[in-house]
Amino acid sequence: MKAVIMAGGFGTRIQPLTSSIPKPMIPLFNRPIMLHIVELLKKHDITDLVMLLYHQPFVIKNFFRDGADFGVKITYVTPLQDMGTAGAVKAAEKYLDERFLVISGDLLTDFNLKKIIDFHVDNKASATITLTSVKDPLQFGVVITDKEKRITQFLEKPGWGEVISDTINTGIYVLEPEILAAIPDGENFDFSQDLFPAMLKNKDALFGCTAKGYWRDIGNTDSYREAYHDIFKGRINLKIDEPKQDFLGKDLRIGADVTLENRTGLEGTVVIGDNSQILGDVRIKDSVVGRNCTIETGVKLNRCVIWDNSYVKKGAKISDSVICSNVRVGQGAVLEEGVIVADETSIGDEAVIKSEVKIWPRKMIEAGAIVTANLIWGEKWKKALFEGAIIKGLSNVELTPEFVAKLGCAYGTTLPKGSFVLGGRDCHLSSRMLKRCFVGGILSAGVNVRDMKMTPLPVLRYKLKTFGEVGGFYLRQAFDDPAALEIVFLDGDGLDFSSGMAKNVERIYYKENFRRAHHSEPGAISEINNVVEFYREGFLRAIDKEMVKKAAWTVVVDFNFSPASQILPLILNELGCNVIALNAYVDEGRGSKNAMDKQAGLEQLSKIVASLGAQAGFWLDPTAEAIALLDENGRILSGVELLSLATALFLRTGQKGVIAVPVQTPSTIEQVANQKRCQVTRTKSSDRAMLEAANSSEVILAGTIDGRFAFPRFQASFDGMFAIAKLVELGAASATPFSVALAETPSSSFLQTSVPCPWEMKGGIMRKMSEDSLDKEATFIDGIKVHFGDDWVLVLPDQHTPHAHIVAESKDPKTAQRLLSEYQKKVEGWKKELE
Repeated sequence: MKAVIMAGGFGTRIQPLTSSIPKPMIPLFNRPIMLHIVELLKKHDITDLVMLLYHQPFVIKNFFRDGADFGVKITYVTPLQDMGTAGAVKAAEKYLDERFLVISGDLLTDFNLKKIIDFHVDNKASATITLTSVKDPLQFGVVITDKEKRITQFLEKPGWGEVISDTINTGIYVLEPEILAAIPDGENFDFSQDLFPAMLKNKDALFGCTAKGYWRDIGNTDSYREAYHDIFKGRINLKIDEPKQDFLGKDLRIGADVTLENRTGLEGTVVIGDNSQILGDVRIKDSVVGRNCTIETGVKLNRCVIWDNSYVKKGAKISDSVICSNVRVGQGAVLEEGVIVADETSIGDEAVIKSEVKIWPRKMIEAGAIVTANLIWGEKWKKALFEGAIIKGLSNVELTPEFVAKLGCAYGTTLPKGSFVLGGRDCHLSSRMLKRCFVGGILSAGVNVRDMKMTPLPVLRYKLKTFGEVGGFYLRQAFDDPAALEIVFLDGDGLDFSSGMAKNVERIYYKENFRRAHHSEPGAISEINNVVEFYREGFLRAIDKEMVKKAAWTVVVDFNFSPASQILPLILNELGCNVIALNAYVDEGRGSKNAMDKQAGLEQLSKIVASLGAQAGFWLDPTAEAIALLDENGRILSGVELLSLATALFLRTGQKGVIAVPVQTPSTIEQVANQKRCQVTRTKSSDRAMLEAANSSEVILAGTIDGRFAFPRFQASFDGMFAIAKLVELGAASATPFSVALAETPSSSFLQTSVPCPWEMKGGIMRKMSEDSLDKEATFIDGIKVHFGDDWVLVLPDQHTPHAHIVAESKDPKTAQRLLSEYQKKVEGWKKELE
């Protein structure tokens, strides 16, 4: 007699265990589940097997080959498409010319198959369905039979109100070959949904045989773990390859070449695969360890399954979890009950994986991280949530609604109960979706939210300067990745979060030490009106309106579909500008442009400025914080040129005070300032450092080389909208075209590059740089800046990415290039020394 083993499923419900292998090949006590089925068939003298494959067939073929090693003969059939259960068997019709048995390759059972076949023969059945009773029949097909065991009714996956029996279809059938004629060729056809109901309707000889014994469909990760529990409790006997050891009171199965330094800590049923090492004092109870694994001293395993080639470091504690192949569990890590860790994942030292969390393959959990939600597609989970004042992640993948709601709860917990925060977002649909979840979390902590809805970030910051709110937040699409979302956290003054504030939120998030408001005291949401009018009034007070009106400039502005397009054109018109607005509407479905669109947008803008004879063109960043400037000829100014021009024009107006710029800015800014007897202060490169400097009463302008400006007389925050109007005013006041004014500013050769630098090497690289600079003039504001007379070079590790930036400046282009190349080589050399 032949048997057909169904082994073509995708195993979707049991992911991530099936991320790299088909479901029938998932190990059960260090052997594929399907091998247990093959041996069950062999036990009942069924050795001529047809395996129906579809998903990853080569894995199964490579293991079983022709079946000779397992004492059976195997024929493989791989349909070209998903044909359904009966349709797949139809594809193997030419091998099925006699009575045959059909069984799934991912079952765990010890049914007496011979009794089922005898039942089929005795009743002269065309088809016999093997039945069994289960406590929870909802996820299976319920089958009703009469006294003669003829099937009278099917009920496919009923609800509890529909359940009329606990007897279910086990997926084990005995069939006569004639029945294949009832299955159409080349169609998706299912046994339980199509063939058997049709046989019932035709009153064919369709019988149900209730079998006794153990049966479990290993359909999901819970069922997989429960199958182990049943085996540990002796509810089913399973063949285990590792030989049993003679050790009183313990069921130890130890493979070949195993190092087991101390057996006293082993308890219950413990299986250790070939060539594994169990080092020092460990406590292992009812667990299975695969081949080539290492378990270090102090580890505690309770009801765990560890597949091959995994390493558990000293002191780790794992309970009722599954660790797949090639996984590293760090020292002192804790994995709570129900955790699934897929292949090739690394869990850092002291990390905590909360219960029921599933981690997909090839993830890296940083040391000390606490993972409370499933990790699916993202590359890694970070110990630190914040990058500066921002939490950034893939929308609906890393920043899921659940994650964001908890984050809102953590943020709200840091604020006084009953206080108010101000919230806003950009025009992106993901921002709107996740903002609502974030707000829900804040409200649950008893904090009120004033919602500005869709608004430019500078407007929200401006409102925060006034009394009323203790903080703010803003959700926006990341400019460098349209799939990513950023949550910007602001303090009560509209400044970016300090590192201390960020750590406070992180601490509460990871500890889940949330403040839950009483049911009568949750926060409330209220809308806030007239903020734009308030912003407009302050804006116009800080601009010389008469000067701008008198000049009556024509400017072309690309608004990038941002909410700023609803505010700035009206203000510029009020100032007497003739505004040619591009992309000046908000399309929530389309969202804003990203970095890839910027160059194309600038080139288009250049042509329009030149053809219209406009005095200037502006490209406004979708966040409304940064700008790019084009002169009257349509020439696109670099960030350094823009900063030099803005500084020079600003100081021409007679303003006296301090100019704040980040450490990597060219020294030409000092040259411009010195001409007007003004000072320049260098700050760290972070946004927070820049904005803190802008808050100083002495600072009259803060600017970066990426097009962001803060004019503290209006607001000490980056505001691209105000920067556009201010540059128009400065241009009008000087009565000089931008191209001419720029030509009068000092220039130098300014070069910069980035070198990949692993996180763990950054400290070493900077130590090497410090040692290399001992006999040179150096400054340490941010990174290390080495001066060679008027020339200099800066090595600056990136705060948020694994890179080191190298910046060089000199009047002579060759000298600047030499310095850049020289230090680039030095950094590369230091990296090799540190490897």
